[in-house]
Amino acid sequence: MSRNNKKKRRKGRFSILIFIIEMLVLLVLFSGVFVYAKVNDGLRQMGSVSRNNQFVVTNDATPSSSAGSDTKEVNSKPVITEVEEDPNLNTDNVIINEEAAVNKVMSGYTNILLLGIDARSESEYNYSNSDTMIICSINNDNGEVRLASIYRDTLLNTNPANPKYNKANDAYCQGSIAQCLSMINTNLDLSITQYMIVNFDALSTLVDDLDGIEITLSEQEIGHLNNYCQETSKVTGKSYEPLPQVAGTYNLNGVQAVSYSRIRYTNGYDMKRTQRQRLVIKKITEKARTKGLAAVDDVIADVFPLCKTNISNSMLIKMAAQMIGYYAIVDTTGFPFTFKSGSSGVNPECLVPVTLCHNVQELHAFLFNENDYQPSQTVMEYDAVMQEKSGFTEADIATATSSSDVPAAASEADTIR
Repeated sequence: MSRNNKKKRRKGRFSILIFIIEMLVLLVLFSGVFVYAKVNDGLRQMGSVSRNNQFVVTNDATPSSSAGSDTKEVNSKPVITEVEEDPNLNTDNVIINEEAAVNKVMSGYTNILLLGIDARSESEYNYSNSDTMIICSINNDNGEVRLASIYRDTLLNTNPANPKYNKANDAYCQGSIAQCLSMINTNLDLSITQYMIVNFDALSTLVDDLDGIEITLSEQEIGHLNNYCQETSKVTGKSYEPLPQVAGTYNLNGVQAVSYSRIRYTNGYDMKRTQRQRLVIKKITEKARTKGLAAVDDVIADVFPLCKTNISNSMLIKMAAQMIGYYAIVDTTGFPFTFKSGSSGVNPECLVPVTLCHNVQELHAFLFNENDYQPSQTVMEYDAVMQEKSGFTEADIATATSSSDVPAAASEADTIR
């Protein structure tokens, strides 16, 4: 073969390689633009819902000058402008312990509070029991996600501004998101200000948009799931088919997935229920990953308007773009890690952290790999009050119930710690 022919062949191969690279780059760019456009469209819909007044859409020909605007567009294109949010959801007065505010380890993580509320109507949205409270901690360096559920009956100081020791789910009911965040931050030495709130309708819509999620159920769980479906269907206005009373793996639709998340009358009670909730979240993320960008359109259009959040436009866009192939749930757990109940000094139904300081140390080790964490002065003060009220002290740690002691059943939720 002549030297010229070899050069032509090498040149041809090089041209093909360049073409392939160009196509890959274009594909990545297209995907990014697609996600950006869909998220912005979802945010416009979000602003059109009365229960979330954080965004308003106008059609100005000049850039908006409103303070806090995330997105500015010109030439008669829609402009998304942040406006004053629902006063019940104002986070300006969220309390953060001084030690947590300057914690360098936590600065490497994005922490978001996920709330599932037991709201049956629009008027109940801001003041309802927060029966699902999950700390979502994202490692900014590698995209690893850890979830920690706070058991709804955990004894905490639910009103740091005016101390009151009660079940944790009381904070949102009494003082909406600001009081709920303040409770979590001051009791657990965290600095969370971002949140996302969903109700039955939002979760069921999300699952339906993903064409359901597969979960393995025990016979006992199926009985409770079918019972819960009746009320969930009525609240959401969505239909379902009762499952046969036979243990096995089923593809649950939205109503069924929500009802599964609500089950707490099996072995393990609320601790087991939080396992189910975390399993549903994990199944949703896995299903979204398999469906890829095709899932983004429906989810953003249908689900975003049903949520309340203060996460910024830019953050939502970034998270949506990284949803496929970057974020991964690597571990989940429940808080408190060690607890006792039945104290005569407090509500006997409460789960008393034994002790609060010990559990806060365990939480920071789990979320941030901070194995030598020292609780703040505030946490130590809360701990002293709780020990005095309950009578449970450090001496009871060895005999306390562990969150890993949740009774096993023939359920896939047992694989979620």
